[in-house]
Amino acid sequence: MRGYRVFLVLTLFFIALAGCSKKDYTKEPAKMHWDRDMCARCKMAISERKFAVQGVDTKGKVYKFDDLGCLVMWQAKEHPEVKFAKIWITDSKTGEWIDARKAYYQKGCITPMGYGFCAYKDKPTKGPVYTYEEVKELIKKMKR
Repeated sequence: MRGYRVFLVLTLFFIALAGCSKKDYTKEPAKMHWDRDMCARCKMAISERKFAVQGVDTKGKVYKFDDLGCLVMWQAKEHPEVKFAKIWITDSKTGEWIDARKAYYQKGCITPMGYGFCAYKDKPTKGPVYTYEEVKELIKKMKR
């Protein structure tokens, strides 16, 4: 009976220890709590599933945004010291999380904060298409 208790205690200890391991959000995005997570810049609830963005800094801290423009302006104007190891954005067509730096962008979408850029995993066949770096520079030129 004593051996059983020791086994049970050790098993519970190792399960608890495994639960404490830190996730690597550069490999998969953090879980979103839609309508409860707040944008790091504008403090609005993130509810639009096709425009959400997450930036993971080099220390593993996750910052969530409701619009790509909020991430770009937050970093450029308010927190230039933050370096993102990974940036996740949702595909505007499917809502799937994709690598923002590899995504294709188009202008003209109605986004939560009005920056107007949609991200896509696959390259759109019509209209002008932008890279992440091009979009970042266009957003920085906006007067906001």
